[in-house]
Amino acid sequence: MKITHYLYNAFLVEEGDIRVAIDPGQFFYIFDFRSLIPEEEWPTITHIVITHGDPDHHWQSDRVAEASGAPVVCGAGLTKTENGQTLVIDPRGRELTSWVPFDNLHPLDVGDVVELDDVTFEAVRAVHGSIEVSLPGFKIRKTPGPGERTGLGAMGFYISIGDKTVLNLGDSLLLNDWDGLRPTVLMIPIGGLGQNTWTMDVDDALQAVEQIEPEIVIPAHYNVPFLWKRRIAVADDQEFKRGVEALGKQCCVLGASDSVTV
Repeated sequence: MKITHYLYNAFLVEEGDIRVAIDPGQFFYIFDFRSLIPEEEWPTITHIVITHGDPDHHWQSDRVAEASGAPVVCGAGLTKTENGQTLVIDPRGRELTSWVPFDNLHPLDVGDVVELDDVTFEAVRAVHGSIEVSLPGFKIRKTPGPGERTGLGAMGFYISIGDKTVLNLGDSLLLNDWDGLRPTVLMIPIGGLGQNTWTMDVDDALQAVEQIEPEIVIPAHYNVPFLWKRRIAVADDQEFKRGVEALGKQCCVLGASDSVTV
């Protein structure tokens, strides 16, 4: 299995002819406004996973789906039913004002399982933290909840391909729901700022690793560009790596477009 990381929580998981795209979002850096997963990869993607509706996770999902014809798996909270049709929050819409149809859509609640062309997806509970962005002279803070786009539909996914499993937790805070999941690979956010902001921080993520007991850990959603800033959600990945290794697990720190074979 080959895993490529494209920063934020964007991953491409490849096993034989299977190519699973996780969170095909967008860079939002004034010097680099492009798709996280390169467009040349889109036509050959076989499955798409969306962990929640924030633009860095969801912005290109409909375009990837159109280019590939791949089934789309997401949390049920990312959808609504209107006139008998299931709609997904518009990837590039403003707040909750626009909803769009997706072909071959599979919304899951916690514990739901779906098998799609030799890949099994199970929805795992996740809770998105508040977001906080510092601007000159003030801060913007938004907390997920009714009527808010922030963190909409947050869900983790346990993905089984052959004899290997991948657990991606999206932008979650630390929960007790994940004890003993034991995936082959855990993709986990480490760029939280404390006080339930963004995601888990390094300390919380290490607690999660201890609970989950994966074989291999890949940190995600940290030190990423945003607007004019080169790095937000700042975290020390080497400190995290040392902590993971102290637990007897392997840790792979991947930069933009870096890959690992497991």
